[in-house]
Amino acid sequence: MSTEAQRGQTLESQTPTGVGADVLTAPFDNAPIFTRSRALRPTGKVLPEHARSHNRALVLQTLYTAGAQSRADVARETGLTRVTVSDLVAELIAEGLVVELGHREDSRPGKPAILIDVDRAAFQIVGVDLSDHERFLGAIVDLDGGIVARAEVPRDGATGEAAAALVDALVARLVATATAPVLGIGVGSPGVVDPQGVIRSAPNLGWRGLDLQGRLHAASRLPVHVGNDANVAVLAEHGSSTADDLLLVKIGHGVGAGLIIGGRPVIGGGFAAGEIGHVTVGTDGGPRCACGKHGCLETWLAVPRLTAQLDAIESGEHAASEREAILTEAGRRLGIVLAPVVGALNLSEVALSGPAELLDGPLALAAVETLRTRTMAEHNRDLRLRMTEQAQDIVLRGAAVMVLSGQLGVS
Repeated sequence: MSTEAQRGQTLESQTPTGVGADVLTAPFDNAPIFTRSRALRPTGKVLPEHARSHNRALVLQTLYTAGAQSRADVARETGLTRVTVSDLVAELIAEGLVVELGHREDSRPGKPAILIDVDRAAFQIVGVDLSDHERFLGAIVDLDGGIVARAEVPRDGATGEAAAALVDALVARLVATATAPVLGIGVGSPGVVDPQGVIRSAPNLGWRGLDLQGRLHAASRLPVHVGNDANVAVLAEHGSSTADDLLLVKIGHGVGAGLIIGGRPVIGGGFAAGEIGHVTVGTDGGPRCACGKHGCLETWLAVPRLTAQLDAIESGEHAASEREAILTEAGRRLGIVLAPVVGALNLSEVALSGPAELLDGPLALAAVETLRTRTMAEHNRDLRLRMTEQAQDIVLRGAAVMVLSGQLGVS
């Protein structure tokens, strides 16, 4: 039987969702990332009943990060016994998650070790980004975070059920495009999203109480993970950062923030941590927001509003200075909102995600200057505010991280 046939038979015999209940047990069986106790990567001890799934994830994480190693290498790296590692590796090979690569070239006497690695071609992930105000974006992502294929649907101002139907169609098209078994579907959506993937409130999309995770699972029979777009984006950024504490501010149709503290995503008691877009900035009023208040951060910083302000500038000798003044004021307002957060958490790194032509310049300079003047200098002298390293694919890649961590405990 061919490798592909074996893999298909293994998946079919396990569960109709590909990798799910019969493959993994708690804590990594379809485990939501965005809970108060959920770490992105397996570390430390766990309860005895969770030990096997934790050790599985530890082995996978070691191989995923370090690449090809022998079973003895994995045992040394993880602290697990060789017997435990061999047993787990045999199980992972049977499930198509790990593959033997052949013997290591070794000049030492004795039988050369057989190298193993995560089978990085075994599965693909469907990632969806609903944060753009003009279109919904999707991609097929490989296990290393590479974009294999892309798709998009114009939003055309759709809200409510019409917008949800567009998501259904986009996901169905992506699943049909996949050239390997789909590990799961990850979705980054604007709004307040609970750990079960229910969108409690997304005003810009007209969604309230939408069980997007359940809806997509019912249609695809695949594992589905849904999170707030900024929370999802920070997962991708965390993968390329050395910091355990990271704040990412995502600026698009709205403004939101994703926060990781001590390697754990922070969502808050009401699942709305990072919802800074509707924080009123200052006491001087300001433009009216879609939420009904005046002077919310989004009225200064959301891309459609900021772009409209800049487009309204008439050409002339003062056009450049007027443009700089608008961007500087937007950056100052951002700094005012972020200062209490940075000060309270003693953060050293803040990343911005959004159009570089708007953010990377006077806006970022004004934001970091405001942060430094509004917090204690001796505690924030090393504060770094930078543009994201993930560019426009940050939510798509973060959605893939969400699936990897939720299904396999790997990040």
